[in-house]
Amino acid sequence: MKLWSDSFKNGAAIPAEFAFAEPDAATRVRLAGNRNPHLAWDDIPPGTASLVLLCIDGDAPTVGTDVNQEGRTLPVELPRGDFYHWALVDIPPSLSSLPAGAHASGVTPRGKPGPIIANGGTHLRHGLNDYTGWFANDPDMNGRYFGYDGPCPPWNDERVHHYIFRLYAIDVAVLPVDGDFTAQQALAALHGHILDEAQIIGTYSLRSK
Repeated sequence: MKLWSDSFKNGAAIPAEFAFAEPDAATRVRLAGNRNPHLAWDDIPPGTASLVLLCIDGDAPTVGTDVNQEGRTLPVELPRGDFYHWALVDIPPSLSSLPAGAHASGVTPRGKPGPIIANGGTHLRHGLNDYTGWFANDPDMNGRYFGYDGPCPPWNDERVHHYIFRLYAIDVAVLPVDGDFTAQQALAALHGHILDEAQIIGTYSLRSK
């Protein structure tokens, strides 16, 4: 199975139009285009009943004390974990691409609706991404963040973040998750159903050069 994007090259930087935030000389960061990138795939295996797409930042700091604090930096060796930016499930095998901006365009305070979204004649489901927890205590931004919301690494992080877009071909038409499921729940539900997978990785940083 192959996966690629016209929005960025594998291993290269993701343009700011596909990020949640971008650098700003006066305020450190500002909201960015937050468009989902173009993705396309082929060579899905026989027996594929649906596809599942995840986007994961594997470089998210697990200790948040110094995140975005003036006079502090997050060292490269700081412990890291996963932050989920997107979970899209029940993608029919007949679909071979997702256009840029089709599922996210601009930052939506309190989050986009979900989980069911119309996609022409098909119905896909978006999971909750990890901005739901990140903004939980922010009175202006708290809400339920379904679908894609792009990169926004700490502006004082010395590590460049890597964003994994991973596509799974699975043997069931409907992923066994119910209701307002999370990206982590979608990942767990994949076990025992994966026929093949493919991924591409883009990088992003808000740290001043």
